[in-house]
Order: sequence, then structure tokens, then C-alpha cells
Amino acid sequence: MNVFFKLTTTTGQPLYLQLMQQIRHAAETGALQDGDQLPGIRTLAEELVVSPNTVAKAYSELEHDGLLELRQGSGAFVCVKRRTRSLADHVQVARRRLRDLVERLREDGLLDEEIRRAFEAELLYPAETVRKQ
Repeated sequence: MNVFFKLTTTTGQPLYLQLMQQIRHAAETGALQDGDQLPGIRTLAEELVVSPNTVAKAYSELEHDGLLELRQGSGAFVCVKRRTRSLADHVQVARRRLRDLVERLREDGLLDEEIRRAFEAELLYPAETVRKQ
């Protein structure tokens, strides 16, 4: 694993979030593979010149998201397959909810083209929808 992380204090973004984003990106691009071990908390904290709490928080959040598995005494391991499965589960639930919503909108008398335009408008201009309310 030849992945390097770089954190900066000039962005105003918390350091643990920067680290989380970089680990996610590395997993999404294949730089980190399923089962890869990340550096230990203290080791990475020393390399990045940050508090061990910063690394621990990032690792903990990524474990909660299903991207890392933290093993007591062994370290942090990438779980790309588990995350992919979790994402697939979320997509399946979202599609079911969308089907239900589309059915209700049809029952309310909207045509498919009107529903499609409403979805597109909401996806493209969500702030406009909020402002009008």
C-alpha cells in the first residue's frame, strides 16, 4: 500500500474530515484494496503531525460508515466489499421508495413526464425548491 495522505489547516475543514475523504477516495479509486491495512493511529498521527485523536476519530467514523474494520490490537483494515454491499442495499431501498412515490404521484393524477420533470428539477435545483416554500 503506497497511499499518502496530506492534511492542511488552510481549508477550514476539520482535519479528521480531510483524512476521511482521502481514505474514501483511495478506496474508490482502487489505491486501497479490500483487506489493506492502514497505518496504526499513532504512526499515522506522527506522519501527519496531528493528534492521535484526529486519526482515531476518522477511523471510527469510517468504521461506522462500513469502509473500515477496526480490529483490537491489529489495526484498521479496508472493507471495500462490505461498503459496496451496503451501498447496493441503500440503492435497493431508495429504488423501492421511489417506486412507491411514483405510484402515489400517478394516483394523484400526474403523468410520467410530469413526474420525470419534477424529479429532474429537484435534483438539478434543490435550493430553488426550498426557496419557493
